Amino acid sequence: MQNSLKTIFPNFSNELIATIEENGSLQDFEAGTILMRTGQYIKNTALITKGKIKIYRQGEDGGEFLLYYLQPGQACAISMICTAKSEKSQIMAKVVEDVSVMMIPLQSMDKWMMEHRSWYEFVIETYRSRFEEVLEVVDNIAFRSMDERLEFYLKRHSDACGCSEVNLSHQEIATELNTSREVVSRLLKKMEQRGLVKLNRNQIELLK
Repeated sequence: MQNSLKTIFPNFSNELIATIEENGSLQDFEAGTILMRTGQYIKNTALITKGKIKIYRQGEDGGEFLLYYLQPGQACAISMICTAKSEKSQIMAKVVEDVSVMMIPLQSMDKWMMEHRSWYEFVIETYRSRFEEVLEVVDNIAFRSMDERLEFYLKRHSDACGCSEVNLSHQEIATELNTSREVVSRLLKKMEQRGLVKLNRNQIELLK
């Protein structure tokens, strides 16, 4: 396991890797599992070793607002903050691809910030990268039209999986963009006419 963790988190020192294995708990979750709900207290933070998790906000009407995805080698900055301050979660976390996560308890997080430089740097980098990603999402909503938002959304999905296919229905996309399925279908058809995408059943292939 130590070699596997070192491969996924190459900047962690060997001492930190050994400490994680001693204090952490490796857990597996299937796609569709809700790992974190709004209003829930968080006692652990999770290091992603396999799969993908969606971090999002959920409105009272059930609408979703995508914040970012977590992939191997990453951790959730918001959960780190909530865990450290013993605050309730303001986000939802849902498994979109079967995941393995190393659960790190609160007391270990605090201790490692003082004892392990590589953990301290990882936490700071996690805050920085997630903050920049959320800023990009805010800019996307504040300054872009819906067709631009849709293109940005599809590109994020493509970048997250490292592939050109996005395996989502028009309704799923509409829910995450907080709009209607009809609007998404119309805009995707326009994108197809422009040669940007190829539309298949529950799959969108990015061509450019």
